This record gives sequence, C-alpha cells and structure tokens, in this order.
Amino acid sequence: MSVNAHRSARLGRFVLLAVTLAAGGCNSLNNATNSLAGMVTPYRVEVVQGNFVSREQVEALQPGMSREQVREILGTPLVTSLFHANRWDYVFTIKRPGEQPQTRRLTVFFENDVLQRYEGDPMPSETEFVASLGKQSKPGKVPPLEATPEQLARYPAPPRTAASEPAAEDAAAPPGAAASASSDAPPVSYPPLESSLH
Repeated sequence: MSVNAHRSARLGRFVLLAVTLAAGGCNSLNNATNSLAGMVTPYRVEVVQGNFVSREQVEALQPGMSREQVREILGTPLVTSLFHANRWDYVFTIKRPGEQPQTRRLTVFFENDVLQRYEGDPMPSETEFVASLGKQSKPGKVPPLEATPEQLARYPAPPRTAASEPAAEDAAAPPGAAASASSDAPPVSYPPLESSLH
C-alpha cells in the first residue's frame, strides 16, 4: 500500500469518526433542548377581541335614538352588512388559556335610521368584566412578614460598648443638653425661628 493510499485511509477513518461524534453530540444537544423546552411554559395572555359592550351601555339605549347616538354609546359596530342595512352587530370574545372562548353578542335594529329594538346576550357590568380579567392570575404565596425567634437567633446583635451606651443621666436630659454637656462634641446652636426685624 502506498503512502498516499495509507494517508487517505487514515483521513477517511478520521472523517468518519468526526461525523459520528458530531451526530452523537447533536442528539444529546437535541435531548437537552427538549428537556429545557418542557420545563419552560410560555406566558399566555387573556385576549379580548371585538367590541366590549357593558350592561351600563345597553341600559343607556332608548328606542327612538338616531344611529349617531347609538354609535356614541356603543361605538362602531363590528359587523355591518349591505344586505342588512337596518342591523348592527356588536360581538366580543374573551379567550383565556385552558378555557373555551366566551362570545357575547348584541344586535341593534333600526327602522328609518331610528333605533327600534335590540337583543342579545346578557352583558357583564364594567366592574364584573374587569374583575373577570383578573380572576385567572393566581397570586403567589405571601411570605411571612415577621421573623421567628429561630431566625433572629441566627443574627445576634453586636455587643454594646461603653461608648455606644448612653449614661442614665444623659438619657433623661433633653437632646440638646446631652450634646452640649459632652466635651468632645461642639455645642449645637440653631438659627432663630423668626427674624428679629419686624
């Protein structure tokens, strides 16, 4: 066997070994990625689509109102049709993770551009709607706000020295007198509260 053929055979075995190791490495990387992806759950938000209509808005509707007055109360309708020009549909859907979407519908009927009647699902009040949006978010466990005696024992207070403990007579004296009585601290003086020039 020639030297070049021997080198080619060695190079071929080396390339085969490198490809085998790379394939095994990719497989273990793929397994690690899958296990990491299984631990992480994406945040799913509640989605409200369409025109939210509250009970208060529906109660404000009165037969005989013009289209413009109805639009001011309910907003622009989600669905209008050329084939049903005397009808406006207001639809909104709440999508929550792990639950079936909830759809509410209100249909408003006009005759000669004047509100004749309306019909639809019972609508939540604004307060109920806002409260329902927050129901799904579960608050975390609130930690205790007081330390237990065992926890306090882990952090003993530093020992007090004679310089850090005030004397009994200093504790009874007013703060300004205690500062001026000490020979190390300069006397405390404050400017007068009112000017003497009137």
